[in-house]
Amino acid sequence: MYIGSRQLIRHFAFGFVLVCAGFAARAEPVLQLSSNLVWQRSDPWFGGFSGAEVNANGSRITLLTDKSTFVVAQMIRDHGTLTGLQVQRHIPLKHADESNFKDADADSEGLAIGRDGAIYLSFERVTRVVRLSPETGATRVLPLHPDFATYGLNKGLEALAIHPNGTLYTLPERSASRRTAFPLFAFAAGRWRVAYNIPRRGPFLTVGADFDSAGRLYLLERAVSPLGFRSRIRRFDLDAADLGETTLLTTGPGRFDNLEALSVWQDRAGTRHLTLISDDNFLSIQRTQIVEFTLTE
Repeated sequence: MYIGSRQLIRHFAFGFVLVCAGFAARAEPVLQLSSNLVWQRSDPWFGGFSGAEVNANGSRITLLTDKSTFVVAQMIRDHGTLTGLQVQRHIPLKHADESNFKDADADSEGLAIGRDGAIYLSFERVTRVVRLSPETGATRVLPLHPDFATYGLNKGLEALAIHPNGTLYTLPERSASRRTAFPLFAFAAGRWRVAYNIPRRGPFLTVGADFDSAGRLYLLERAVSPLGFRSRIRRFDLDAADLGETTLLTTGPGRFDNLEALSVWQDRAGTRHLTLISDDNFLSIQRTQIVEFTLTE
């Protein structure tokens, strides 16, 4: 069939549009560093941050230390970039009867806040998930899964997150072996169950998690090397048969400090942001570092 010059141009132009559309549909998500702040205070409770939740407009952050202090702070920004934090309140966590935690009870690691304002915390050594009363600091333990009692020292529930549908999820820091997946526990109807198995890849271990508004799970992982800490962020689509695993970030040793907490939030313009904070282990040689990324895809 004869094709004239104008038809030929239209034919190639249409093909070019289709190709470009195909590339756009397959565009990979990109994280761009937008804030990198070292936060310093001399208070005895300050340090060891292991859980974080940022509100929808990025103006307030709720934090948890691994020595059971609950903190709320205002986030100070200059044209979107984080420049400082102002603590509004901090309270120690307690048992349901408001008695103080002992050392073994106090290893709080994960923080999740539901759309209804309910606050949940996970603990690593005496493995459990609790609901917090933010006014008093009192905690009420949720029912336990039998596997929780099998986790050894520093191998318990490290990450905690709430799906937009209200389901609470948690993961241990370690799986049974390097070839064994991380069990992802889901809490619904008053009980825990292993809902998914998250592939374990390389030396990285689970330290933080959060969901975005689309229900995708973001997993912050850490690896320790002689040259410093490494961080990785993977994202999962729990509705996909293969979990739709995507690696958003993998850092070299020492790029950041010991990043342990992750919060995913969306600003008024609809742009997604990831806020991460480091656990300085209450050591002077480490830093409390707050790192933020903007996500484009």
